Amino acid sequence: MSSLTGLFKPDHIRYEGVRPINIWGLRLFYGLMFAFVATQAWTTLLTHQGPWDPTRAVAWCVWAAYPTMSLLGVFKPLKMLPIMLFMLFYKGLWLAFVAYPLWSTGQLAGSPADEMARVFMGIWIPALFVPWGYVARTYLPLPSFARPGAAPQA
Repeated sequence: MSSLTGLFKPDHIRYEGVRPINIWGLRLFYGLMFAFVATQAWTTLLTHQGPWDPTRAVAWCVWAAYPTMSLLGVFKPLKMLPIMLFMLFYKGLWLAFVAYPLWSTGQLAGSPADEMARVFMGIWIPALFVPWGYVARTYLPLPSFARPGAAPQA
């Protein structure tokens, strides 16, 4: 039982105070990104026939690049955290600027955006595994006294 509770305690030695459950969750989602998104994107890129619509081609190239790089996150979960943040950010933006306006006017169901909206609505699941305190400490330009986990000033 102690090994199970250890998943929820911060690991100060190997992962800069991030709980092992977060590390394993990140590894899981990096692996899923590689297995599903990268394989589909690379298949689309490698089997495409004829000229590309440039905007569509950029989307497929991005969808091939970031999940391919996410394979590194399986081995270095915190160093590759920006890839996870990128994925959450672009999906959140798409939901806010594309799906929500369609949904609010009753036009999302049955539209070409419907399937993607359903997939993107699951962004809360990987967001649960992001160590948000670590993100704040590492990536936000907060003064040291405002950082989560910082020692109080005397």
